Order: sequence, then C-alpha cells, then structure tokens
Amino acid sequence: MKPAPANLANRLRGLWPARGRRALPLAALLLGLAVVDVHVPLTRPRVEAVVVLDITQSMDVADVQLDGRTVSRLALAKAALHEALGALPCGSRVGLGVFTEHRSVLLLTPLEVCEHLQELRGTLARVDGRMAWSGNSEVSKGFNGALRLVRALPQRPALVFVTDGHEAPPLNPRYRPPMDVEPGQDAGWLIGVGGLQLAPIPRSDPEGRPLGTWGAQEVAQVDPYSRGRGGSVQGEQMVEEAGGAAPPPDLGATPGREHLSSLREPYLRRLAQETGLRYARLQSAGQMLPLLRDPALAQPQRHAESLRPVLALLALALLALRHGRRARAAG
Repeated sequence: MKPAPANLANRLRGLWPARGRRALPLAALLLGLAVVDVHVPLTRPRVEAVVVLDITQSMDVADVQLDGRTVSRLALAKAALHEALGALPCGSRVGLGVFTEHRSVLLLTPLEVCEHLQELRGTLARVDGRMAWSGNSEVSKGFNGALRLVRALPQRPALVFVTDGHEAPPLNPRYRPPMDVEPGQDAGWLIGVGGLQLAPIPRSDPEGRPLGTWGAQEVAQVDPYSRGRGGSVQGEQMVEEAGGAAPPPDLGATPGREHLSSLREPYLRRLAQETGLRYARLQSAGQMLPLLRDPALAQPQRHAESLRPVLALLALALLALRHGRRARAAG
C-alpha cells in the first residue's frame, strides 16, 4: 500500500534535519561546478544535408500553389526550404547548391542553422535562373554530380535534390549515362516539384527579363543520339554498352512537345530507385521540414552538453529548501 501524499511529505520533512546541515556546502559545490561550466559528452542524431535546387528554365513554370497563389516551381521549392530552415532544431547543419546544364555546384557547405540562419536564408533568396550559365537541363548528370559532391564533403551529408525532372535535350531510353551508384552508402531525397499537366516554359534573357515562352522550333524535340550523334562525351560509356541490359521504359520524353513541361514523376522515381534515395513530391511549403528531419538523414554527432543550467537550478533548490526550513523553525 502506497503512503498517502501527506504522510510521504511528513516523512521527507523528517529526513531534512539530518540532511539540512549539508545543504549549504552542497549548494556551494553545485554553484562552483556551474561557474566552471562542467560538460558531459553525449551523442545524439543531427540533421546534416545539402539541398540542391534545379534552376533551369522549366523550373520557372508557374503550375504549383503557395498560400493560395499560383507560383513557379522554383518559388515553391525556395519557400519550403526557407520555412524549414527556421524550424530545424539547433545543431542541424544544411548546405545549399544549384543545378543547371549538367552540373551541380555547391554554394554553401553545411552550416549550423541557428548560428547561420541569416546567411542561409540570404543566399537562398538570391537563387534564381539568372545564376544559370546554360539552357540545357541534363537532370541525370546533374543528380549524379550532386551525389559525388556530397560524398566529397567531410561529414558526407545527405542529399536533397529538388527538380521537375525535365531533361533538355531529351534522353533516348536506350542510351543514357550510368549513375554512379554506391549501394547502401547514399542517403537523401529526390524531390519532384511541378504540375502533372504540360505547360509552356517561360523564356528569359540573362538578366531574368521575360521574353515570352519557348516555341516548338526553338527546342530540341528528340534526343541527340537519334539525330545521328555517334556517342556522348568522348570516352563515356552508355548504359547498354556497359551492361548489355534491355532498354528501360520511356523516361518521360514528349517528342514534338518538349517546349512544354510537366513533372516527370515516373522518371524521378526511377532515378531514386537506382541510387537508393527516396522520392517525394513537393506540393506545399510545409512538406520540406519533415523530409529534412527524416531519421534516415540524421547522423550521430558527439557533442559536449553543458550542465550549468541543471547545476544552478539544483543549487538554488537546495538553498530555497534550507531557507524555508529555517524560516518555519524561527516562526
């Protein structure tokens, strides 16, 4: 039978006279340790990721929703990352990169989100199509390059690659560069963004000024290999040459309509499956945070945790109990 609360309180108060005499030196010891700022080593999971944003012109297609407004794919991706950066727990580290042509370029190595929130958000705000140096959008090569990029960083962060999957020029389903796969070694998300219906692709000059939309005669409608190209980059093997595998299904190309764009979701799912990453579709700004906080992206991080707040509170509690006991005795 458990003692009643009143009886338990009386028992604890009965113990106090014997221990109360030691309260003052114990409180002094705790305060001294708090002043010294004692730390204990702990290990806890921490988000460590690099987010790479597609900045090719198809990402300027306005076919997604943000706060009830129709905005571009890139605008939704940036808004989602902006919101997530402010909500990640301190200690999380996020880097930022961009993809255009066939390359992914790192803008910021992973930075601690609380200490460097202004720098992260400031850099993100300046990301747009004016940073692109080419009109091509070779997604598989850019994604492959992003995987290599994060592998080269000291902590090997997870990769979050955000794109609509629109290959320009289109790929032949029989001939495509192989992915640089390291089974079980890569973590992250391949995130698709965009509407499922074909829409015109905005055209702009190098300063970002709108020039209408791309026409059918201005865009490559079939892959270069089908036009008679003998190979890809000199010395580069193609998939069927490397393994003799059967040709994969269509990769989302739309011959005759390549000047229009939609989210190439089946193609992105295939890329994710081939590299061991997971696929998700971004449809709202709030979706980015849970993806970044996915436990699969976290890395164990050893750190020193300060005991100062706990020690100070314990010392104050002891002093308060001692003072209260003496006050009641005097009264």
